[in-house]
Formats: sequence, C-alpha cells, structure tokens
Amino acid sequence: MSTINGAGNSNLSYLDQLKSMQDKKVEQEQEVTGKNQLKQDDFLSLLTKQLAQQDPFKPVSNDQMIAQMASFATVDGINKMNEQFGSLNSAMTSNQALQASSLVGQDVLIPNSTAMRSSEGEMSGMTRLTQSVDNAMLRVENEQGELVKTMSLGAKSAGEHPFTWDGKDDDGNIMPQGMYKFSVSGNVKGESQNFEVLTHANVNSVLLGNNDGQVMLNLAGFDKPVQLADVLQIGKATQKG
Repeated sequence: MSTINGAGNSNLSYLDQLKSMQDKKVEQEQEVTGKNQLKQDDFLSLLTKQLAQQDPFKPVSNDQMIAQMASFATVDGINKMNEQFGSLNSAMTSNQALQASSLVGQDVLIPNSTAMRSSEGEMSGMTRLTQSVDNAMLRVENEQGELVKTMSLGAKSAGEHPFTWDGKDDDGNIMPQGMYKFSVSGNVKGESQNFEVLTHANVNSVLLGNNDGQVMLNLAGFDKPVQLADVLQIGKATQKG
C-alpha cells in the first residue's frame, strides 16, 4: 500500500486529513492504475495514526471517535452500494440486449423521414398530424432529392395515420433500391404546414453503447445506430410484390 504523507498532522481534523490523503492517493493511483477510490485499509491506517499521535492531554472524545467511525462506515457503505448498482446495471443492460436480439431481421418504426427500399413492393410509414387537414399530401424523394411521387392521403383528423407507397413514380415506373425520403404536408387555415413522418427500418444487429448502458440498433441503410428507446413500433412493414 502506498505511503500517505501528512496523515499524522495533529493540527488537522480527521476529515481534513482524510480529504488530504484522498487527494494525494487519487493522484498516485490515477498515474499507475487509473483508480480513484480509497480502500478500507486506508481509513484504518489514518485512524490509527491519528490515535497514536494525538495529544495525550487532549485525547479524542468518545463522541468524536463514534462520529469518525460512523463517517467511515457511511463512506464504505456508499462505495459498496455503488459497486452493487454497477453490477445490477450491467446485468440489466445485458438482459435488455438479449431481449433486443430478437428484433434482428424485423422492421421497427422510428422517428425518421428516410427509409431504405431493399426490394420491390410497397413501403410504409406513419405521419403525425397536429391538426385536421382537408387533404394531406405525401411526397417521396430519391437520394438525389428528386421528387418521384406525389399522392393524396385525403382528409385526415389530428393524430397518427399510416401510409403506404407502392414503390412506383408518377409515371408508373418501379423505382430502384436505395434510400427515399417521405414528407407529409397539408393546408391549415389557408397555410401549408409540414408534419412529422415516421418510417420503418429493418434491424441488422444489436449492440451495447459505450459504457452508458444504452442498447443500440444497427438499421439497414443507416450509417449510425439508433437507440432501442427510440423504437415506437415493432413489426414487419408492408411489403407486397
């Protein structure tokens, strides 16, 4: 165990000595191991040195001794509790990841206006209307930002409404595979307004976040993973040949 300088300074209170020792030990252990936690032996060593070097004419009172031991017990208990919570968090994260692994190969609905067209057939999504509209319009753009399809969704009330696109442009040509962007708009009090769009994506794999306990999903066509918490619906998107 490393030597802690200044632990026997009788001019400092126990807590002041503890703080001084902790600061110095943190610097030493971070250079060697990266650890920044005092051990039980450190507390006992500090307490022993304080008792050995106390003024015999002014010994530590029983109340002070009890208070110091209570402080030690509290700190030690908190450290052990933190370790237990860390273990519990790891176990919960692993269990969550195991459950999420069943999503591989399935489609999930996420708050994103773009989606991957991987095969011929329909693509589906959902829009959230904050107000009723007389005629909601769906627009589909390809990766180059070119408008390939415009279709009417009809009169819609406020709320969530699913939509499907048959994968064809305005001329009836079947569009190739790739990423497509969907947008929904409608007239509200005489002014055009855009609304939120959600699309389906296929889950390629599941991974854990970087020590933050987050379960992430790798989705087809997306460069970055999305959080499992962002998934709004699980189920196969409509795909018809």
